[in-house]
Parts: sequence; structure tokens; C-alpha cells
Amino acid sequence: MTHKRAEMIWKTSANLDEADLFTGVLYNLYQAPPGFCFDILCSDEPFMDSPYSAENNVKAKVDKFLYYVNLQAESYRTNNIILTMGGDFTYMDANVYFKNMDKLIKYTNALQTNGSNVNVFYSTPSCYLKALHDMGITWPTKSDDFFPYASDPHSFWTGYYTSRPTSKRFERVGNHFLQVCKQLTALAPTREAHMEPHLNMLRGAMGVMQHHDAITGTEKQHVANDYARMLNVAVRACGANTKATLNQIVDPKYKRSLRSAGLAAEHTTPYPEYTFAFQTCHLLNVSKCELTESKDSFTVTLYNPLAHAGHEYVRIPVTGGRYIVRDYRNVEVSSQLVPIPESVLNLSYRFSNATSELVFLANELPPLGFKSYFITRAIDSLDDFLHEVPVAVPTGSVSADKPAGEQSALWQSEEVTIGNKYLNVSFDSNGFLSSITIDGVTNRLRQTFVYYEGALGNNEEFRNRSSGAYIFRPNGTEKTVTENVQLKVVKGPTVQEVHQVFNEWISQVVRIYADESHVEFEWMVGPIPVDDGVGKEIVSRFYTAAQSSGVFWTDANGREMIKRVRNHRDTWNLDLMEKISGNYYPVTAKIALEDENLRLAVLNDRAQGGSSLEDGSLELMVHRRLLHDDAFGVEEALNEKAFGKGLVARGKHWVIFGAKKPVSPTPEARERFLQNRVLLPNWVFFSDVTEFKYEDWQKQYTNIYSALSLSLPLNVHLLTFEPWKDNSILVRFEHLLEKGEDPLYSKPVRFNVQDVFRQFSIEEIRETTLGANQLKEDSKRLKFKPDPDYIVYNSVKRDVTTDHASPSPPFVQAARSPLIEEVVRNVADDGYEILLKPMQIRTFIFQLEYRP
Repeated sequence: MTHKRAEMIWKTSANLDEADLFTGVLYNLYQAPPGFCFDILCSDEPFMDSPYSAENNVKAKVDKFLYYVNLQAESYRTNNIILTMGGDFTYMDANVYFKNMDKLIKYTNALQTNGSNVNVFYSTPSCYLKALHDMGITWPTKSDDFFPYASDPHSFWTGYYTSRPTSKRFERVGNHFLQVCKQLTALAPTREAHMEPHLNMLRGAMGVMQHHDAITGTEKQHVANDYARMLNVAVRACGANTKATLNQIVDPKYKRSLRSAGLAAEHTTPYPEYTFAFQTCHLLNVSKCELTESKDSFTVTLYNPLAHAGHEYVRIPVTGGRYIVRDYRNVEVSSQLVPIPESVLNLSYRFSNATSELVFLANELPPLGFKSYFITRAIDSLDDFLHEVPVAVPTGSVSADKPAGEQSALWQSEEVTIGNKYLNVSFDSNGFLSSITIDGVTNRLRQTFVYYEGALGNNEEFRNRSSGAYIFRPNGTEKTVTENVQLKVVKGPTVQEVHQVFNEWISQVVRIYADESHVEFEWMVGPIPVDDGVGKEIVSRFYTAAQSSGVFWTDANGREMIKRVRNHRDTWNLDLMEKISGNYYPVTAKIALEDENLRLAVLNDRAQGGSSLEDGSLELMVHRRLLHDDAFGVEEALNEKAFGKGLVARGKHWVIFGAKKPVSPTPEARERFLQNRVLLPNWVFFSDVTEFKYEDWQKQYTNIYSALSLSLPLNVHLLTFEPWKDNSILVRFEHLLEKGEDPLYSKPVRFNVQDVFRQFSIEEIRETTLGANQLKEDSKRLKFKPDPDYIVYNSVKRDVTTDHASPSPPFVQAARSPLIEEVVRNVADDGYEILLKPMQIRTFIFQLEYRP
């Protein structure tokens, strides 16, 4: 403020110059100047302007206002300043508020006849921005972000990065299904009348989930419950769309019956006579699915929302026995039964007969399409049933006085290793992950859980701040959960995994699939005990030998990686009183560290807080349960419960570890590709086919389908594919990599729209702004000039060069078609190409005619 740098050009991207934003820091948050809040919850004196009243306060009020205005003006560069007149819970009596603002404007401006240079008027952010631009001056620049922020030396707003972890996960699931529902609604051969209302319901619910007190977890408990209810109803409603579209595509008879009945424009509910249920099992995260547990024959349909052919390891809760998995070509797919971890089986609210999960690899999953598998339970005898279910083997010997079949985990007595042809991980004699071996080279990789005790205070002074929904404030350093971990080991041809039990309320499965080059960690935490009167904040921590020199990287909303330096801020000298919470940052997709030789990246399945509090170490907070409010407006402790007990949260982390090599695909490129699979995995639909023979299912129905004729290049993501207006489709393409992350995949990439969408006749293409609310050609952005001392921002870590060609290079078309730039094009037979630069997103409206 003292240097008049509160308004600035924010260099938001190291990759895209056009992403610069003009922004500013408000003088008094978004609240009215002190003494000028005229509302029910304010105690400020209103204007008393009766000329004969002894309480007339016009002069006093205006003088106070002018003093404040001139004080604020000293911190800004122009003679235009913005006075916010809002705040939480204001305008409850808007009439009184506006009457007093009218008087404030009237009496302040009246002083201009006496030489006052202050002119007050109602305005908007757009008008204010235009006024600043028209001044024609230069502005300071900022290239870092504003995280983490604090309202006092002991109150870092870093707790909400993790608060309400199950709500954060449900929001991510909601987004996943929203994309699936958008795509399948757009792909419906016949657009049924119920589809748009159902899709809008989910759009609306997901919009509400983005509220700054929803996704953050800073709402009251009954509001959080209502958010979850709203999203649950919307997800199930959109399930009617996916069921209808899939039946239209799969079953020719259903499609014909729709057309012959003429129902597409008339009926408002889903057509009742579906051949297949295409239902979702919403409790797969606790290995529960009533259909697969109770039926001897069922289909699994995997819908791939990505525009790349892919694969997925499918896990289906079953009751044991032997199962036959066949694809649409009558090829039997190898599968493996894996016991469900005891900690999951013992959940008091899990009402399920499933004791195992059927695991198989679904390969060659078509882009923007689906593939179905026919699964049959085949139990020939009781002995067959008993012997087909593998046992999770304890790592110690079984006690002699325990009968067979009642084995329990014992303390680890020797090293255990699981792995595949790409990597192996080992566990030490105390049961902790201790090392990883890749290409014959073994490196330290330790993982454990620790917790912080939440600070407890009365919040009346800065130093007495409690940890709460907003604030993360640990009372001291981390506490150890255990010195010994119980292990059970499961090994098979499809997956190998170790089931870890850290204590009564923390457990984890560490698994490596046969054909994956990463390690998956599925953690379960809760109910967090608070009988001792102490709130706790649980962290999963990874240790390596990397010499990271205090540097680590976190993502910005899943896109560009931002460099973080421990105990440092780019734009001021930091004097940090909270050494732990003051180094926490939001992690919505990935956190990473590296040195000259090694790199560790951890991907997550929901927003979490994370940090690197010592060199070579990364941590992510997975759950928190606190007993006191932090006095920032929730007025409740963050003490979540479910079924009368402390909340249990379950989730996943994915670890990519390895040597740093400038060879494509680099670790960063592998992380980007995995990140996309984590964000939008295949959505699993189930159908009961007890009454079907496999041969009839195979011959009479469509069991593999793709809406695309060609996969997009690996470094291009189909970010949006959804129904728009007047028989059009809204489409967004995203370049997945940053400059310098990979010698091949970080390059600009072209692809041909017609080659990708050959099932459609593209009649017209219009490029729009990112929000799709304005044609690109009509968009005219204001340009702000930087100060002369501006230094080009560059967060790119290094420039890598191509040493070896990638086995899967980006698809590059010959330059025979004009690029789609900023104009409307009618598409000729030869199609058009789209060019994407690193990190670029481009938005188009395609006028399409579906080709059945």
C-alpha cells in the first residue's frame, strides 16, 4: 500500500502471455468504510439530516468520509478509487442502506461548490476498470500468487484446503459425472425431453458446490448436509440421461420404439422400457454394490470420458467364488479375486455381503465411448468356492494355537516386497514403506501418517487463535501415530498389494497393478479420536533422499505448477511465526519435489493442503477433526460425524517417482497423463443380465462404441463436450503440458476436427471466449502497460531437448487446411485444423448434424 502497488498486472501464466489479468487488493476487504455500514447488523449511525434537529450529523459524517477517502487515495496511483459498500450479511434492509448511500453521495458532492475535489457516484467494477485503463499510466506487475494468506500472524487460512474431506471428494465425483452426463446427453441419437432438465439440475448443483463456503468446507454442518443432499439428487437425476442414451446406442429396438412412438419431443420422463439398467453403484469406495453381490450374471460397462483410448483396472465387490469375465469378442479376460481389507469390512455402517473384489484389466477402451464386459459367477462346488478366494497373508507366522482360517496379522518380521516389471516397493521390518526400486536402482521412499494437535484458544487475541474450519494452527510439531504397522500381503497376476493397519483409526492399502508404473495408496482415516479433548489433523507424509533445497511445486487448479520455497515469499521479506501452517499450500491435483537426479510427485483425488517442511519430504493433510471454532464466522467446531460417530474418510494418492531424464515422456509428462486419468476415470455402469445368454447379448446389442473416429493427440484434452443451443455442441480443447516439461509433448500441436469427429457433419465452427458467452472476434480486452522495470516472468524449470523420439508422438496434420482462428468458418470436405500452444484452452461452438 505504501508503495502504491495494490493494483497490478498479474502475470498469471508462464506459458500464455494473453492470460495476464489486471487486478487489485481492496483497501478494506469488500466492506464499507468504518462508520458507513447502514444495515440491521451494523451499529453505525445513519445520516440525520433534518436541518432543525439537534442531532443533525451531516457535516460530521461527511468530514469523516472525506478523511477516509483521502487516506485510501494515498495508497493508489490514480484519482479514481473504489469504495466497497458490502460485507457478509449486509443489505438485509437494503432500503435503509440505499437511502443512506444516496444521502452520502448528495452531501459529499455538494461540497464541490466550495472547492472539494471528491466526486462520489454509484459504479460497477467494469466502469472502474475502464477508468483506470483510460488514465494511460503504467502499472506494477506480480507473477506469484496470493497463497497462503493470513489475517494475522497466527491465523493462516490453510485449514480449509482440507476441511470436510468427504464433501471435497463428493464434489470431485459430481464433476466427474457431470462431464459424463454432458457428453452422453450430447451424444444421444434422440434427445429425450427429460434430458435437458436433468442435466441442468446437475449443472446447478455443481455450480452451488463451487461457492466459497461449499468446496472449502467452511459452512455450518446442516448446510454441508444440504449441499450433499442437493448434489446426490442431481447426480441420480442425470443418471436418467446416461441410462437413456446408452440404451439408445446399445439396443436398436429401444431406438426404433422411441422413433415410432414419437416420444422424443413429447414425453417428459425417461422412457420406461429399458433393456439395460446401466446403474451406478455409489458406494464402491467401501466395496459395496448390491447388484454385483446378489446377481450371478451382470454386465460392466465402462464409459471413457477422455478423448484418448485407454485402459482401466476395474474393481467389483463380490461375495467370492469363481467369475468368468468376457468381452464383446467372447475373449475371456484374466481376473483376480482380492480380499477386501478388514478395516473396510469392519465399518459399522457398511451393510454388504461382499468379502472380495474382482479385479481385471479393461483394455482398449474407446475414446469418448464405452466397452462392456459380461461377467458370470461360476461355482461348481463348495471346495471351488472356498479355494477361489485368496487369503491375505500375514507377514509373520501364524500362532500355533490359532486354527487354520482364523489367521490374523502379526508384527512384521522381515522385509516385504511387491511390484511388477516396472518397479518394486519394499516395506521394512516395522511395516513401513521404506524403498522403491526402478530399473535396478533402489532409492529411499518412506511413507507414514502423522498428526498435528489443533491449537486451542479463546480467539480474543492473535496468539490465542484456535485451529478451525478456516485456520490450520498446530499446537507444536507433528505426533507419531505408531512405531509398528500390521501388514497383510496379497499377490496375484493382476495386482499386488499390502494392507497396512497403523492403529484403530488409520489403515491403508498400497498397491501396484501389473501394467502400471506408479504406486497407488488408498488410505482410510477415522473416526479420529477426540476423547482426550484434543482436535487432530492427520497427514500422509513421504520421505525421500532428494536434496530439494526448500523448493517444491504445487498445482494451480490442476494446470500450471507453481514454485514454492519454504519460509519465503517472492514479493516481501517474510517473518513467519507459524512455521508449519505458514508453509501450507492448496493442492488440487499434484504436489512435487526434485533435485538434479530424482523427482517425486504425489497426485490426489480431492483438494487438500500440502507442503514440504523439510528437504526431500512431501505431506498432504487428509482429514481433520477439531473441537473449537476459529471465530471466522462458522460458529461451529469442525467436528464432523456420521452414523453417530466421528467421520471416516477414504481416498487415494498416486506416486510417480524416478530419475530425472530429458527424454520423452518425462516424469512430468507421465504425471500429466495420469492426472487426467485420475480426474476423469472410466465411469462404471452395471446391469443385471441374469435373463440373458451371453451369445444373445453379444450378437443383438452394441457392446463397444466410440463417438470419435480418431483419438486426440495425447497432450490434448477434450475439456468440454456438451449440448448447446440450436442443435450445437460446446467444445473445449486443452493443451495438457507446460513449456519445457517434455521435449515432445510440450510443443504446440495441431489436429484435424473432421478427422476426429467423423460421426458428425460439422456445418459451422465458431470460436468463443473461454466462458462461451462471446464470440472471440467480438472480444476486445483492455491492455494495461507494465512499469518500465518489469522483468519477464518465467517459472519454467528447465528447457529440455529431444534425445529420443516418443513411441506415441502428438498427431500432426499436414498444413493443407487453414487454421481456425477468430472467425466463423464453414467447413469444407477437407476439414480444418486446430492449433494449441502449451497450456492453451480454446473454446468452440460446433454446429453438428449427427450421423447415426
